[in-house]
Amino acid sequence: QVQLLEYGGGLVQPGGSLRLSCAVSGSGGEIYVMGWYRQAPGKERELVAAQMKSGARNIAESVKGRFAISRDNARNTVDLQMNSLKAEDTAVYYCHAKIINEMREVDEYWGQGTQVTVSS
Repeated sequence: QVQLLEYGGGLVQPGGSLRLSCAVSGSGGEIYVMGWYRQAPGKERELVAAQMKSGARNIAESVKGRFAISRDNARNTVDLQMNSLKAEDTAVYYCHAKIINEMREVDEYWGQGTQVTVSS
C-alpha cells in the first residue's frame, strides 16, 4: 500500500523559514512526479512546486525565488524549503505523487497534509 508521509510544518514568523519533507513508501512503480500543493481556508488547492523524475521543476509564480523543491529519486523523498515566508503562505500543505503502476496506468496519491502558519 502506497503511503506519503509528511514531516515539518508548524508556526513561523513572517520572514522565517520552514522545511517540509515527504517520503513515499510501499511503491514498486515509477514515481514520475512528486510535489507539494497547498490549500488555504476558503480557497482551492493549488500547486506549489513539483519535480519530475527527470529533474524538471514546476514552481508557482507566487513562491518563485522563495521556495525550493528538491527530490531524491533513490530515497523516494521530496523536500520543500520555504524561505521569506509571508502570511499568505499560511495553508495546509499536501505532498503529492503520481506513480506509474505495473499496468502502465497513472495512480495519484496524497499525503495527509501538514499545517503551515505564518504569523507574528
